[in-house]
Amino acid sequence: MTGRSEPPDGPPENPAGGEDEYRSLVFDESFIQAARMREYSAQERMGDHARAVRSLPEDPPPLRGGGGGSRAAVALVVLIALAFAVAVYIGFRSPYPQPAVRRAEPLRTTVIPLAPRGAVPGGSPEQLYRAEPVSGFRTGADGINFPGVKRTQNFSDNQITAALATVKDYLVESSLNPDVLTGSVRRPVEHLLDPDQRPQFERSLSEPADDEIHAATGWLVRFDPERVELADPQIRVQGTLRYEEETAGVLGVVSDHTFTYALRPADGPPSEDGASLFTVRRELHFRFDREDLRLHRLEVRTAHVQAGPQSCSADATGMLRPLLAGEKADARGPAATDPYASGPPTAALCGTLAAVSPSSALSSPPPGPEADRTPRPRP
Repeated sequence: MTGRSEPPDGPPENPAGGEDEYRSLVFDESFIQAARMREYSAQERMGDHARAVRSLPEDPPPLRGGGGGSRAAVALVVLIALAFAVAVYIGFRSPYPQPAVRRAEPLRTTVIPLAPRGAVPGGSPEQLYRAEPVSGFRTGADGINFPGVKRTQNFSDNQITAALATVKDYLVESSLNPDVLTGSVRRPVEHLLDPDQRPQFERSLSEPADDEIHAATGWLVRFDPERVELADPQIRVQGTLRYEEETAGVLGVVSDHTFTYALRPADGPPSEDGASLFTVRRELHFRFDREDLRLHRLEVRTAHVQAGPQSCSADATGMLRPLLAGEKADARGPAATDPYASGPPTAALCGTLAAVSPSSALSSPPPGPEADRTPRPRP
């Protein structure tokens, strides 16, 4: 027979020699490239203790979508950085005007001595305090009362109350504190001031001058402890507080109080009837911004002080110089003023003190709980 003959049982099922049977086990190029293990070559296997296969280093998993995801992340970081840089630039180069930082202005002060018409009346502190109009005054801090509080356009009730409380603290420390009155301490007053005014305050107490700027008695009440002392620590007080919003960021408070002190000579034994009254009327203008309210401090803008009995010639810029029981004012007037002189002007001012006589107190009962507390007009 010519040619190849078919097997007796027919043609084989796999004429290709069995290749289809193992086709599913044939590894293509992509499978081989993805394999994590690879067989050593014959030369590599000749080495000592060589393993049959070696592990390949793992590649980092590809980002979804190929390299586009990485580029998007970089672009996002760049955009965030640019936005931050623009925000910083706008913050420094804002086209809108920034509010100016308000600095406290120097205190302007006027101190006027009040001279008595005759001899200063004397008596015991109880008799003196029962005389009109002092009998209607309250004692100490009880004479410094708040007005009714109602919010303004830019300040709340709490902020206004905080301002009034700071003013009251200042009045108590600068007018009622015995240590401040004798000049032994100054810190309780100073720590309530705006820091911008503290250098002026320090100079006013260390180098007082009659220049309307550096009068120590504009800031506080102070006596010479070598000459006078308190005959009664219960100082009498009467006055008012009022407030208003001066600008959108500034709250103004005005205090107008009269403080009456019973004094006696510091030298010699105390005398029961050797006391006399000394009266100081202080009208002060305070200012607050929101930082002052937060830090419990204030700015004293102006101080108008009238105090007596004193001689018109007395220098009351550094401390007040009371005339005591039985003393009279000297015949000299206030210090002369030279309008042609250069330098800060001097305030050559003086007034006359209306007498408060203790004689009326001798027949008047002491004020009790039912006493009339209605404020009386000053003589």
